[in-house]
Amino acid sequence: MGAHLTERTLLAAITFAFFGAGIVVMVACSRLIFAMSRDSRFPAHRLMRRVNPRTHTPIPATILIFVLGVILMVALPGAALLELITASTIIPAIVYGSTIVLYLAVRSGLDRKKGAFDLGRFELPVAICALVWTLVALFVLVAPREALVSVVIVVGLLLAGGLFFSSC
Repeated sequence: MGAHLTERTLLAAITFAFFGAGIVVMVACSRLIFAMSRDSRFPAHRLMRRVNPRTHTPIPATILIFVLGVILMVALPGAALLELITASTIIPAIVYGSTIVLYLAVRSGLDRKKGAFDLGRFELPVAICALVWTLVALFVLVAPREALVSVVIVVGLLLAGGLFFSSC
């Protein structure tokens, strides 16, 4: 009986963790769509940049992400859905790494504001450590042979995004 209760408790905790992670992904994606739409860099940007006046949230972008998520869960078999989930862990690592590389490239030209957060002489070592950490995480994600399909998905998405932005 005790093991059964422990198992149910852990399954409940895992369920809440997955729900929380799903909400975080949905919010992050809807905010990305909103930000790109605000800059007129997303299809249907006039609709997707709308924000609810009361809640200050991008309702159309949130609905789009929710609907796409439901469609993917229903349409894809379990193995394909797992590949998309794996691909969705690779993309943030690429985004974080790209952000760090961009920061390192432009940091000397950035203005320093008095009283703002500043790492001082630790700025460069922290940025380099963050980049190394991100590269290690990316390697761990893409190195296994089982990740090949996910890597192909990510490369395809990056190419599609590049083609879209080059046509703008």
